[in-house]
Amino acid sequence: WPVPILNGSNSVIDSAWRRFLGSYLFFSFRRDRIAILSFVVLCTFFLASFSASLLAPFDPYDPIQIDIMDSEIPPVWMEEGDQRFLLGTDAQGRDLLSTILYGSRISITIGIFAVLLQAFLGISIGLVSGYFGGRLDNFLMRLADIQLSFSTLMVAIIFLAVFQALFGTELYEKLAIVMLILVIGIAEWPHYARTVRANVLAEKKKEYVDAVRVIGLGSLRIMFKHILPNTLSPILVISTVQIANAIVSEAALSFLGLGMPVTKPSLGSLINSGFEFIFSGSWWITIIPGVVLVVLVLVMNLLGDFLRDVMNPKLYKD
Repeated sequence: WPVPILNGSNSVIDSAWRRFLGSYLFFSFRRDRIAILSFVVLCTFFLASFSASLLAPFDPYDPIQIDIMDSEIPPVWMEEGDQRFLLGTDAQGRDLLSTILYGSRISITIGIFAVLLQAFLGISIGLVSGYFGGRLDNFLMRLADIQLSFSTLMVAIIFLAVFQALFGTELYEKLAIVMLILVIGIAEWPHYARTVRANVLAEKKKEYVDAVRVIGLGSLRIMFKHILPNTLSPILVISTVQIANAIVSEAALSFLGLGMPVTKPSLGSLINSGFEFIFSGSWWITIIPGVVLVVLVLVMNLLGDFLRDVMNPKLYKD
């Protein structure tokens, strides 16, 4: 496999790149057509959504570009379609293709930052719980059990509904993205904490941990510099799946009217806004964003399954 030639100042990057190209992960990826297709589709989603301002024919946030007289125009391949709107328009007259591109960016952004928050909380709690053990471990794990006994949607619905009741819908619409990231992120940290704790319990008994402890390194340095790097494989697998779960959670909350407002559409709020028109013949307003959401979540889950299989040592072949 060709390796790009890098100058001496990039020797670290060069070495890491060569190790990656020679790794079992890359070897397995090249042989797995489903993983390659999923990766290509996911990259296309990311590039298209974060380049929405360049690719979208219209700006759905600009009232000047929206005409209510263009509402509920079917996709271009249907008899009453309009060449200006490839996927048709929604009930407000917005171009559906443009709205999906902008909405996908919001959904993906919420998913990524919610998982970053989950990972930060879960990894920190899991490291502390597994390394120190004892009563602290029992307390943190029972807290995780309590958290897991409530579904993410139930916690989010209660919290967001109370917030809107106390501070009003107008303030919530301004802080919708931040609120969704916080709620989804805080509700899902136990998945990381349990996985990291299990790995820490196995790693802290190994000789290299005893060696660095003997030379006088502190607990924080041992946990984050020596133990944490050996737990990254399951964290990567969990993160791929959790981003998909976070996007689904955001879509479900938006569908229930507790997520993104109609003025800042995500995939979930798009599905919600067109649901009342699905039986009147304007099926594309809901179905097309729904298909986009399903494909996005599907390719993420397929990549997560691929990473789980490849990074499971029991599946390695000599």
